Amino acid sequence: MKGLVSKVAKGKNKLKLIPLGGLHEIGKNMTAVEYKETIIVIDCGLMFPDEEMLGIDLVIPDITYLLKNREKVKAIMLTHGHEDHIGALPYILRQMNVPVYGTKLTQGLVGNKLKEFGLLSTVELKIVKPKDIIEVGDFKVEFIKTSHSIADSVAIAIHTPVGTVVHTGDFKIDYSPIDGEIIDLHRFAELGRQGVLVALADSTNVERPGYTMSESTVGATFIDMFKNASGRIIVATFASNIHRVQQAINAAVLYGRKVAICGRSMINVIGVAAELGYINIPEGVLIDIEQIGKYPNDKVTIITTGSQGEPMSALSRMSTSEHRKVNIIPGDMVIISATPIPGNEKLVTRVINQLFKKGADVIYESLADIHVSGHACQEELKLIQVLLKPKYFVPVHGEYRHLKQHAQLAEKMGVPRENIFVADNGMVLEFTKDTGRISGTVMAGKVLVDGLGVGDVGNIVLRDRKHLSQDGLIVVVVTISKESGMVVAGPDIISRGFVYVRESEDLMDESRNVIKEALSKCEEKQITEWGTIKSQVRDSLREYIYLKTKRNPMILPIIMEI
Repeated sequence: MKGLVSKVAKGKNKLKLIPLGGLHEIGKNMTAVEYKETIIVIDCGLMFPDEEMLGIDLVIPDITYLLKNREKVKAIMLTHGHEDHIGALPYILRQMNVPVYGTKLTQGLVGNKLKEFGLLSTVELKIVKPKDIIEVGDFKVEFIKTSHSIADSVAIAIHTPVGTVVHTGDFKIDYSPIDGEIIDLHRFAELGRQGVLVALADSTNVERPGYTMSESTVGATFIDMFKNASGRIIVATFASNIHRVQQAINAAVLYGRKVAICGRSMINVIGVAAELGYINIPEGVLIDIEQIGKYPNDKVTIITTGSQGEPMSALSRMSTSEHRKVNIIPGDMVIISATPIPGNEKLVTRVINQLFKKGADVIYESLADIHVSGHACQEELKLIQVLLKPKYFVPVHGEYRHLKQHAQLAEKMGVPRENIFVADNGMVLEFTKDTGRISGTVMAGKVLVDGLGVGDVGNIVLRDRKHLSQDGLIVVVVTISKESGMVVAGPDIISRGFVYVRESEDLMDESRNVIKEALSKCEEKQITEWGTIKSQVRDSLREYIYLKTKRNPMILPIIMEI
């Protein structure tokens, strides 16, 4: 009887890991960790829309499961301050206000974001530092120093009654970081010796062999380039890469150049970083962008956003002469210190071509070592496996191919195949001290943000937008007598994005005849229900248009009654 009771009690005390974003995709990172009455959430990121999501601004995780278990959710823990890890916070915290834990710089960036949304005064932001251990419900949450392409990044170890879970966050192993704060490999080794039940690790760079280069190597390249530049230098990079910005400033100072900051996000991030002491700008070096004309070209450096070719970014507007304060001139050196995010290659290439046309000397990654990744390559991922020695392994932060290859790497490092879970968003991974399995799924997916609307645009709206963008729209307006049911006026045809009416008068005349014929059939059959009349008109016109043009525009019949 005693054994039976202990089995029943043990069955209730299961640890659940539920990825809500970040799997089979790059971005939107969010993972829930649940035990009994406690849920903590690791990261709360957004994803930028792909080209199929017409008109969509942002994509955030679906938190239906968290809202259903609102009373259990005790905190959100942040690994670092990149948008794909903190960007969804303003949208999520409107629905579920819980304390948010993160390092000083991360919270500085979060605070800036919440201030824009009018939420700063209502949310509890708790600052932590590496080696801190926070008790939250049934968990003890430990923060571990890591290296990444943004300062103040951490891994998170969650000590639970079932065992220890380690989430690496985004990381690389940099032995010579700009701030001198080296990843705490000793603590990873100690956790491994004590026993790690589950490890979740960054898979972004798993396809790359070897090691990721140190961020400090970029500084040496900058110095060489600044030394040989005879005109203005414009450096485009990620606003959040404070160490990259610091190295550009250091090179500018070395050669007596003034520095101007351009781009809203760059100004915001550098402002927060300088205020919190994460970036050092000597007095007198920084000038306003409007003052650049007061200095010789060889004494000016501009640090800007736009390394991804975003159409509205500062660098993109400079390349098309649409920027109000900076015009590209022959002799400018433009350094694009970033790698295009998958899907952005065409945008970046277009900007590079436009900059060359304006006479600039453009330096980008394929020409020089001006960018290093913030993510671990294969040898670094192997080292973390060796140190942690996890019983179970879950690759995270990557498309399916990344997760699958990371799983194969873990198997080569000794993790049994049956103990590796290539999961999907919404999958519930359930663990005891001795077992691990997939126990079901919860609702998870994409919530689309369009302007002020959150979640009000779904697949049907996107399908319609795609249809309109490819084939255009025909609006048919008919006026019908209420008493007799006869057509009083029309049909009038309005075309948008299909054909130019004046140049296709024959097609439009024939289309009117087709519509009249369809309306006549409705009269003969004494059909008076508007929905049926609209369907008849739509079907007849669609068939005729496709026969004549092999196009399929959206057809919108409007019936007015007088």
